[in-house]
Amino acid sequence: MSIEKALDLIRTIPDYPKPGVLFKDITPMLADGQALHEITKALAVFASPTACIAGIEARGFIFASTIASHLQRGFVPIRKSGKLPYTTHAQSYALEYGEATIEIHIDAIAPGQEVLLVDDVLATGGTMCAAIELIAACGGIVTGIATVIEISSLGGRERISSLYPHIAIHSLMSS
Repeated sequence: MSIEKALDLIRTIPDYPKPGVLFKDITPMLADGQALHEITKALAVFASPTACIAGIEARGFIFASTIASHLQRGFVPIRKSGKLPYTTHAQSYALEYGEATIEIHIDAIAPGQEVLLVDDVLATGGTMCAAIELIAACGGIVTGIATVIEISSLGGRERISSLYPHIAIHSLMSS
């Protein structure tokens, strides 16, 4: 299966979760083993030779863990507040209608460790910027960001690039 055919399995659902939103549903793509394998391979090429793979809860976990397994590298979860059992670094960020917080274990990433940061969608960039700050708090170095989908009109790429111009941003499709 080609990467294009794998991406074609993503369906658009209009007016979900609210009117005017065109939601990109990845579940049909995830249900197809060949498609998931192709997506994993396509995202894995963005990891530097020594990078561990960090994924943002929840759908970022899916892709980050498959990439880590494919490359035989470690997987680091970045979770919503209160979900990790050990001492954490926390970072809050603004949402359209409030604020959220994500966390990482303080020892999840060794100082100087390169990291590929993975999520399913790049939208406004708020969650990604918070995750970059968490990785930096551990002493890690984000060398790349990899997403399946980028919603270009929301400006996430520009936001991240203005704050972290040294981080390469890769998306398999743009909408």
